Amino acid sequence: MSLAKHPKTLLTIVTEAVLERTVVREARERGAQNWLVTEVLSAGSREGVREGGWTAERTVKIQLICEPAIADAIAEALLVGYSAHYSLAIWFDGVSVLRPERY
Repeated sequence: MSLAKHPKTLLTIVTEAVLERTVVREARERGAQNWLVTEVLSAGSREGVREGGWTAERTVKIQLICEPAIADAIAEALLVGYSAHYSLAIWFDGVSVLRPERY
């Protein structure tokens, strides 16, 4: 059996939990259909170790699989609108999916 694989982009965003709803809204407005949000512990050059002990310190990882143009539009909106005032890491990975209509 040969599986029909379809290329998509996995967009990963790691940011402060206070931006979770905003990121999801920005993503939906640009055409994202599905996303996964997980709470994570993180460390970085700007904020040091984020312990996650209270809401303002929580960090989330938001992952979306979508068309490359949608991933680019989401990333650009987040960089322009939020990177100056919030901790924000964004990266892209190429992935293959089996049911492209879901993404």
